[in-house]
Order: sequence, then C-alpha cells, then structure tokens
Amino acid sequence: MTPLGNTAPEFWRRLVAGESGAGPITVFDASKFTTRIAAEVKDFDADALIGRKEARRMDRFSQLAFVASREAIEDAKLPDDQAFKDRIGVLIGTGIGGIQTFWFESEKAIQSGTWSKTSPFFIPMLMANAATAHVSMTYGFRGPAFSVASACASANDALATAYNRIASGEAIAMIAGGSEAVITPMAVGGFCSMKAMTTRNDDPAHASRPFDSQRDGFLLAEGAGVLVFEEYEHATARGAKIYCEVLGFGQSADAYNIVAPDPEGNGVMLALRRALASADVTPADVSYINAHGTSTPLGDTAESQAIQKVFGEHPKLAVSSTKSMHGHALGAAGGLEGVATVMTVHDDIMPPTINYEFPDPDCTLDYVPNVARKAEVKVAFSNSFGFGGHNSVIVFGKVR
Repeated sequence: MTPLGNTAPEFWRRLVAGESGAGPITVFDASKFTTRIAAEVKDFDADALIGRKEARRMDRFSQLAFVASREAIEDAKLPDDQAFKDRIGVLIGTGIGGIQTFWFESEKAIQSGTWSKTSPFFIPMLMANAATAHVSMTYGFRGPAFSVASACASANDALATAYNRIASGEAIAMIAGGSEAVITPMAVGGFCSMKAMTTRNDDPAHASRPFDSQRDGFLLAEGAGVLVFEEYEHATARGAKIYCEVLGFGQSADAYNIVAPDPEGNGVMLALRRALASADVTPADVSYINAHGTSTPLGDTAESQAIQKVFGEHPKLAVSSTKSMHGHALGAAGGLEGVATVMTVHDDIMPPTINYEFPDPDCTLDYVPNVARKAEVKVAFSNSFGFGGHNSVIVFGKVR
C-alpha cells in the first residue's frame, strides 16, 4: 500500500518507470504550513477493502497494514492448517502508530467539551501493536506476535527480528514489515518546526531528491509494506513461490544524537559491517544498496560516506533511493523498500534515484540516476536509519 500504487506489482512497475507519488496534502488544510506536500496513499477505500465494521475499529496505519498483509499472505499461498498457523508469527513495525485516531478523537473531545464521547475503540486503535493484532486474529496465526518501534528503522528491525525468530526455531514463518499513516496537522507541524521536510511546495514531483546538492529535506509519506518470511526447506518442500533469500542483517546504534545522524557515520558503518558478516558475504559480492536516502542534507552525506568507507573502491556497486519516488514513510520505510529490494534481486532491475540533477561533491557513489538499470543482482542491501540513532540493514540474495 503505497503512494505509487495499492498492490506490489503496481508499486514495482511505477518504481521502475521512475514515477513520483508526491502531491499536495489532501487529508487536511495545509495552507498555513511551511510544507504543504506529501506522498499520500490514493484511492484507498477501507470500508470496501476490509468491511465497514472492522475498518471503523482500525486506525489508518492498521488498515494499510492489514490490506498489505493480506496481499502478501495470499501471494504466499500459506497452507490453511492450524498446526502450521500455530507456528506463524506476525511482526509489523511502526514509528508512531495510531496518530490519526489521536487527532480525530482529540478534536472531537475539544469540540464537544468532554471526554465522555471518546470512542471505546480509541485505545485499541491507538496501540502500536494493533496492526499486528488484527492480522494475527484474522488469520489465526499463533506464533510470536508483537510490534517494533524504532522510528524510521522500525520495519527493518521487524524484518531482522522475524529472521531471528525463524532461525531460532520459534516460528516457521513470519508476516513482517511496517506501516505508517502520520499525515496529520500535528505530525506535519512537528516536522515543519524541525525544518526537516522539503518546502518545494510548487513542484512536488521534484521535491524528494536524495544525494542531489539541491536537496532541502524529506518528503513525508504514508504506506505499508509487508513480506512473508518462511523457513527455506519448508517453503521449497511445499512448492512455494520464492522471490529471494534473506541472507542476514546488521543493527547498531549511533549513540550520538536523538535526531541528527553521526556525521562520521560510525553507527551506519557498524550496521553495514555486521550485515556483511551475518550474511557471510564480502563487499565485492554486493551489487546494489537500497539506501535510506531521505533527501536531507546531513543524512544523505553521512550515509554515502559510510558506504564508501565500508565498500571502498567497488566499481560495480550501485546505490539508489526509492524515497525519491514514494517519499519517506517513517516506520513503514523499510517495508516499502524491502519489497523494492526483493524485486530488484528477483527481476535484476535497479530502480532509479529520480530528481538527481546536481551532483553533490560529498556524495560520490553511483546513484542510478533518473533511469532504472538492468543488471544482475545476486546480493542487495536495504538500509533504514531512525531518529534515536537506530541503524538497521537487511540483506537479500538470489534463491539458491
């Protein structure tokens, strides 16, 4: 569920085409905000897709996660066997959770002058673990089920944790990813106050421009990206459709600043090196990195230089930021980019970094500028970094 389409195939098609999902904010009147654009999920009718009764008991972030999970589960054709379902877990990360519900209910309480009209579903809609719970309950999955909240690294941390649950034998399969729906006055206002977002309000399609010297901040987005991880031998034995393998992951903390990246990239370098070690691959084995690449002046430089230090003079390494097209979906970012990276490995197509026009002398990698590239990709990294100094890298590889 993305600003570029409400199915995985449509999302991937438009990424490869280099399209932008940006536009004016329609959820509320943003005319008085310094940033008035975002990347919204479009044409989403929760009542039609989920059912009116159930949809009204979910925050938008849970609705998006539920529909994305359903697509992944149906695509995986998981057996309808309760003994198997007892070993399937759900782990959907989010950076903020049910903030739209908080916004709606707070405004209702202010207007009515009393809390007594607050919905009895307010708390279960607000909970960060609500998306996970709805998926688990609907499908009867009784394996490990919880949420991960590590800001913009949430989805990648969910994927890493899902990998661990299967590797340890606690689960045979995991429904994992991330979801976020934060396009609200308070969230936009908060990021505006931080001066973190782009203000190219008159040109939304060109506002997100990672690694470009004219970048001026990130483009806020919403969406959900969910994958099915399954133990390899079990998946092959049942003839499952396998897109790629999850080879490993790397996690670290900057231990530096609550919102600013370590300018030396020490935490990012640790995560990248741990990912290499976990996946048992060398820098030369890695063909592609889906960068965190948010289009912020400090963040893009720190990430680029950290990659450069870890991978050295790697002539065939390509790095792109799909946030140039779908924007920055915060806790869902790793879910969207996980889907993009999986398809990069599966289809041997590297999605571009669009809006790359003016090279930055401090960012010197191959960013797959503006046009997708056909190239063999045996191993790919997906980077996600979050406020608080959380760094998380997932490694995907060709099926054996």
